Amino acid sequence: MFTGLIQGTGRIVDRAASSGAGRLTVESEKEFVSLAYGESIAVNGACLTLERHDGRILVFHVMEESFRRTNLGKLPPGSPVNLERAMASGDRFGGHLVTGHVDACARILSRGPAGADTEFVLETPGEVAPFLVPKGCICVDGISLTVASLEADRFSVRIIPVTWTETALRFRKAGDFVNLEADLIGKYVCRQLQRMLGRGPETVSDPSSGRPLTMDDLREAGFQ
Repeated sequence: MFTGLIQGTGRIVDRAASSGAGRLTVESEKEFVSLAYGESIAVNGACLTLERHDGRILVFHVMEESFRRTNLGKLPPGSPVNLERAMASGDRFGGHLVTGHVDACARILSRGPAGADTEFVLETPGEVAPFLVPKGCICVDGISLTVASLEADRFSVRIIPVTWTETALRFRKAGDFVNLEADLIGKYVCRQLQRMLGRGPETVSDPSSGRPLTMDDLREAGFQ
């Protein structure tokens, strides 16, 4: 489990993909202490298993599905990535619940200044759309962010200066793809409503789907 608070950045050194699984080598900008074989580290928000390390060089075992579903399979050597070690018991919880299971990639439509912040406008993939709400949580390339605005096919997030300087998001530009993980609690709520109402998640959560959730639906499901 992660929190979406980036602990460091690195750059992709090498990617070796093969049928079934592969390896990703990352050079971290700082040396993490007490790394252990087999521990989980989120790389751009994707939970990967550390296979070996030598100083700042980290080698991860990566399933074929992870390369396919995330931007790790598309980024060339030299690309910057965000790094976060799995949360330890007793750590401060400063972001939101992040599993490291990326739902989809989203294309950056635009980026620009918004006061002291930087605003990114992202396309909304179908896999993530049912779980987005204004002011809700979204994980973008491993970073815990807030949905600033939401439209039918796009949403925006704002990056505060400290996040801008301490993460790899400052290197992303329009046309690039970022990893998205929807809010875990929202997924469970949506799934439970789907089961109770016998409807798909897209109709439960998306008012534009043609049949939004109504009070009658909730009463029928047993809510008073």
